[in-house]
Amino acid sequence: MRSRRKSGTSASRRRSAVKTKRRPGKTARNGQPSDAILVDLKHRLSEIYDLNAAGSVLSWDEATYMPVGGAAARGRQSALLGRLAHERFVDPALGKHIDYLEARAGELAAADASLIRVLRRDYEKAIKVPAEYVARASAHGSASYNAWIRARPENDFAGMIPFLEKTLDLSREYASFFAPYAHIADPMIDDADEGMTTATTQRLFAELRRELLPLVRAICDQQPPDDAFMRASFDEAEQLAFSLSVATQMGYDVARGRLDKTHHPFCTKFAAGDVRITTRVRRDDIGDALFSTVHEAGHAMYEQGVSASFEGTPLGAGVSAGVHESQSRLWENVVARSRPFWEHYYPALQKTFAGPLGSVPLDSFYRAINKVTRSLIRTDADEVTYNLHIMLRFDLELKLLEGRLRIKDLPDAWHAGMLADVGVAPSDDRDGCLQDVHWYSGRIGGAFQSYAIGNILSAQFFAAATGPHPNIGSEMASGRFDTLRGWLTENVYRYGRTLPPDEIVARATGTTLTTAPYLAYLRRKYGELYRLSQ
Repeated sequence: MRSRRKSGTSASRRRSAVKTKRRPGKTARNGQPSDAILVDLKHRLSEIYDLNAAGSVLSWDEATYMPVGGAAARGRQSALLGRLAHERFVDPALGKHIDYLEARAGELAAADASLIRVLRRDYEKAIKVPAEYVARASAHGSASYNAWIRARPENDFAGMIPFLEKTLDLSREYASFFAPYAHIADPMIDDADEGMTTATTQRLFAELRRELLPLVRAICDQQPPDDAFMRASFDEAEQLAFSLSVATQMGYDVARGRLDKTHHPFCTKFAAGDVRITTRVRRDDIGDALFSTVHEAGHAMYEQGVSASFEGTPLGAGVSAGVHESQSRLWENVVARSRPFWEHYYPALQKTFAGPLGSVPLDSFYRAINKVTRSLIRTDADEVTYNLHIMLRFDLELKLLEGRLRIKDLPDAWHAGMLADVGVAPSDDRDGCLQDVHWYSGRIGGAFQSYAIGNILSAQFFAAATGPHPNIGSEMASGRFDTLRGWLTENVYRYGRTLPPDEIVARATGTTLTTAPYLAYLRRKYGELYRLSQ
């Protein structure tokens, strides 16, 4: 999960520090040189970013170290900062700067022309959203999150119904700012994944469901591998140390980041020099902290790999939620659940946890970390069943937004959907509709499709990288990741938002989003693990 909670617009969450060369002879409004307009624009963006960065710090603290007693005040503080940043971003003066520079885009450097293109998109969205709404939504998100922290351990869905009903009202209100639309979820989906709609997502999911369900049945009909040794007793401090060591060797720069514990892991960026990750630790599950840390490190390496020349502008961040998720899933699954990876790291893991793992062969460990099973928890789900969890949430969101499902009926709908698609259903709400933080800290709609898009793109990017660099697998077996990370930096990370998501994907892989590499990856890997006929 890249960020626990967002506020304001995508453009208003970054600050500006890019220096520009003056071009004598060009004039702008009020006799000012056009370069002066650009400088003033970037100065305004810098202040907006700093406000949002301060809000992100508060949000990070709320999810990590804040005492329970600070919840009410934190909600007010977050709402204030979100409102101030939004008001500055929708200032008509900033809009006039965009108008002027957009008309002269041909005179601008390529990066500045991209900046104006991205600003136009973000600004046109932002001016439709009232500042008082931003404040209301932010304050409610904070209150709802803190209520959820208490409610989930207590299995108290009833206590969350008023919060969810208000979240649903706020989500519908947000969508109304962008009417007319083909579907009420479209504005939220486009916020996260530019160019995607409810219709395109449904077509993508229909294809995935058609291909995945037979694969899940073929695997789950077999006897699952023994993974009891994964649930022994593992020291928390040693888990954290090992996980962070792996993340840093992959390329996460701890001089520009840090690792902390939280309820629901996320990555957050305050500046190019401060990209933080969080994880959770279970003493009786060696995989939770390890794979959560690597997952968030994938997000962080993307942010740390964006060209430094975009520092502080809206260009200086990942291009979309789906592309962002592709990096966390690539590093977590395609890399860290691969056999070459563990040929290198397993001896060190065995040495660290000699008691439970010392006598467990690599083959057994490899099969255990890739065990396919019908499970209840999305974040614990294996690669083959994971997207079924996503599709359930997406379908439920649409029904809620459309008014076909009431909040109070969500647990029953969740139970039925899990049974139909995943083949198992929870006995309580804690492991059912209370398990994901998204609906309890942000909007209902527009988030979950990004995870499936990320899964698909993770295999598509990896296949594109290993084509010209077939040595990547052998390098992973030696604990080296420079070639893979270098390819990703060159073809994905460095661009930030200078290119649209589809263009970044097409340039890097030779085609737009396609399920073919992902499905081939799953069939090859799990066909070998479970001896399936190809």
